[in-house]
Amino acid sequence: MRRLCGYLRIGGFFMEADTLPRRKGRFGAAARNMILGAVLILLWQGVSASGMVPPFMLPGPVQIVLAAAKDLPLLWMHLLQTLKEAAAGLGFALVVSFILAVLMDANRFLKETAAPLLTLTQTMPVIALAPLLVLWMGYGSAPKIALVFLTCFFPLTVGLLGAFAQAGEDELRLLKSMGANRLELYRYIKVPQSLPVFFSTLRISASYSIIGAVIAEWLGGDAGLGVYMIRVRKSYSFDRMFAAVILVSLLSLVLIKAVELIEKAVMPWKNVQ
Repeated sequence: MRRLCGYLRIGGFFMEADTLPRRKGRFGAAARNMILGAVLILLWQGVSASGMVPPFMLPGPVQIVLAAAKDLPLLWMHLLQTLKEAAAGLGFALVVSFILAVLMDANRFLKETAAPLLTLTQTMPVIALAPLLVLWMGYGSAPKIALVFLTCFFPLTVGLLGAFAQAGEDELRLLKSMGANRLELYRYIKVPQSLPVFFSTLRISASYSIIGAVIAEWLGGDAGLGVYMIRVRKSYSFDRMFAAVILVSLLSLVLIKAVELIEKAVMPWKNVQ
């Protein structure tokens, strides 16, 4: 009976009845997360104010907010620089990884040859390559963008390659029987079916891009959140150090949310499932 009456007619459209309590559950989960976050912040402030931990070692949220407000113009300038480097590296990684994944999927010899090289690149710690990139490219934005590219390139390429390989064989055979060429197979079957995996890896790469840019900025430069963190650490301003760390986390969350919004716009059918 539940399956037969599982749809409600609302405003001329059919809506599945199960989606109503599910949405309420989402709002309830958001409220619980907000309450939990508020409790943790209050505990943090209480521990800092009680003196159990020296304030210079664990500044309270109030102290961090005041320090961030005082340095807001400077933080904004460094944030824009880090965001530019992360966006450039991530965008470059997106283009190269998509082209390489398509080529490797279309050519078995290239796939068998390049796959071990891709795996080999991940055995080298990226942070160990950062000094070499600075040595080769200088202290400008180029080594930061290169490090972000290296950080994001592998998960995007491997994710797309795996998604292409899992495309439906029945759909591919059907299009081939209708005379579809290879480009049309990717356009109508492989690329649309790879979108869920692509956006999942893109969310991970978006957060990695900020971390990669900050790590590269630690090694040299004149702007960026990594440079700001090194400078305030040397002056023992740990409240501003915490402010920069929290700002990096917030920036990563903003990028992840932006990817989710793009995913909803590109895949509208997923929103009604």
